[in-house]
Amino acid sequence: MSTTRRTTRRSPLLGGLALVTATATLAACGPGGGGAAGGDGPTDFTTAPTGELAAWAFDNADDVGEARMAYAEEQLGDVEITMDQTSFDAQKFTTRVAGGQVPDVVQMDRRFVPTYAAQGLIQPLDACYDAHGVVADERFYDFVVDDVQWDDQLWAVPQFYQPPAILLNTRVLEAAGITDEQIDTSQPDVLLQAIAATYTEEGGSPTRLGLDPVAAGQAGLWVLGMGGQLTDEDGVPTLDDPSNVAGVELLKQITDAQGGYAQVKSFTDAFDTFGDANQYATDQVAAQVNAQWYPNVLSPYVGDVQVRAVPFLDAEGQPFSVAGGTAFVVPAGAKNPDAACAWMLELTEIGAWEAAGEARAATREEDGGINTGLFTGSPDADQLVRDRWVVESGDPGFDQVIATYYEVLDYGKTFGASPAGQEIGNALNNAVTAVLLGDATAEEALADAQHAAQRAYDNVTAAG
Repeated sequence: MSTTRRTTRRSPLLGGLALVTATATLAACGPGGGGAAGGDGPTDFTTAPTGELAAWAFDNADDVGEARMAYAEEQLGDVEITMDQTSFDAQKFTTRVAGGQVPDVVQMDRRFVPTYAAQGLIQPLDACYDAHGVVADERFYDFVVDDVQWDDQLWAVPQFYQPPAILLNTRVLEAAGITDEQIDTSQPDVLLQAIAATYTEEGGSPTRLGLDPVAAGQAGLWVLGMGGQLTDEDGVPTLDDPSNVAGVELLKQITDAQGGYAQVKSFTDAFDTFGDANQYATDQVAAQVNAQWYPNVLSPYVGDVQVRAVPFLDAEGQPFSVAGGTAFVVPAGAKNPDAACAWMLELTEIGAWEAAGEARAATREEDGGINTGLFTGSPDADQLVRDRWVVESGDPGFDQVIATYYEVLDYGKTFGASPAGQEIGNALNNAVTAVLLGDATAEEALADAQHAAQRAYDNVTAAG
């Protein structure tokens, strides 16, 4: 495989430790189901790819990504693969498609997928799946598939689903006499009492949070978990739905109980999240909402942290999980869609994840860390990795954390596929921030957010 390297930063996109956060204002091209630029029909995918394949936005894959790419390359011996490992850029993508200078495969955040599908900038992939005999609902979790469906078609090959849960600092909780069960998002009164018992401050500034809700990064989790909805079944924004108020107001209660949002954000921005002085080692949090990848970050500090986990509970007291991930798409006008289709599916095939699991186990053996598993977006792959390589660590707390994240996989939900997916997320975050700062009521902020999201939806779906 020939590789063009543009950066030295190790990225977790193929490895699965991060989400794309790029956004862009997109020109309205109108809904489209065509397979190529210029209005050509859908691609008739075959199963014997040859020639050259250009892939973009793979951003220096880690051990997991490298193992999967090596596996896929071996399966496609007649395809010469060139990798551009720069980060995905939304504006650059639309410019490249408009100019006809497109790669064959692009990796991106799944919430971009319906936007580009509605604009006709990527190709529908139902024929790709069919040609290779892959049933999306059998390979991937159904809520992961939901993320890449639009207008009754599949538009991407998804990867990863790393669910959030609440990671507990048991050293702090036990010292305060708080049990795991009191960190219960379905019982605000109980939760707020636990926060009050563990929160500390100095001069009005937090020195420890009882619960860091990660309001800016996990707004969708709180709103959906408390019974809200971000879109209707057609992907139309519903941010002003009255059911969304409860989650926003609970976030305000949590932050107000800890000095207010400005103080909380200033405090959390200073966390040494990936370092020796992380918020668990230094007891800066009693609990924090974290995606599955964060225990992997903490594993080298097993002697310095004491952790357990509890699921995020919805308004009815049931475990609830919602998270995004990345996906592979074939741009309109791609020169080798056959190779693109085959390569994307090979990267998410059980053999690729087996190679990845073996690579990750070798890495953990070498660095002495704890293998917290891989959360692939595919139930069979998740089970394979867990059964074969996730073993008892010798730390009961870490083992309980790992088990909790595997358990919440069964409760996954989608954010809702929408052509305005990224804009809906941005508008929601802006609304939550305004409420937490006291600049607007939840109803006022969500109404403003709805106007912004609806305008974006109308622009993307308008005939152009």
